[in-house]
Amino acid sequence: MKKDENRERELLQQIVRGNKIAMKTFYDIYSGYLTAVCSRYVSNKEDIKDVLQESFLNIFKSIHNFKYQGAGSLKAWSTRIVVNESLKHIKEKEKLQFTKLPEWELPDQDDNGDPDFEDIPTPVILKLISSLPTGYRTVFNLYVFEEKSHKEIASILDIAENSSASQLHRAKSLLAKEIELYRLNNKNNERSVAR
Repeated sequence: MKKDENRERELLQQIVRGNKIAMKTFYDIYSGYLTAVCSRYVSNKEDIKDVLQESFLNIFKSIHNFKYQGAGSLKAWSTRIVVNESLKHIKEKEKLQFTKLPEWELPDQDDNGDPDFEDIPTPVILKLISSLPTGYRTVFNLYVFEEKSHKEIASILDIAENSSASQLHRAKSLLAKEIELYRLNNKNNERSVAR
């Protein structure tokens, strides 16, 4: 672990000095992961490229302000920049649609109705998440992947807390239905192959 930390710290120092080879190395190491992060929020491939380009520019422009806190801290910091750029893009370019649920339909805060992803391949899960309507997808990602509270999400997206909760509830509902359809289609495919 110490070796990885030293390598990361050395890469960081080289980038701060303006070393183009170090910047290319950083890009090669993190671009795949950061693309996946961005694609959880932004659905259009061209927009993903634009958001990533802006993110990398921001990373390299502000890296001298970054405070190294051990292995993984550079990746976490870069991820926050990509998430923030993705949210900025969504607010500017996509229409965030937040449907208001009737009070009786609002989920409890301790809602354990999470979709069961256990036997679903990761690429399928990511595709299902990316197919959610923008508002649902955004809240779901912030809540699940960024571990933000409804209060924090409401502040980030400038919506009411109960809107955040309702969007998450609807997102989970849609995902559960899509997972059910996926499993049903797989069973039907297995049966037709067995014949």
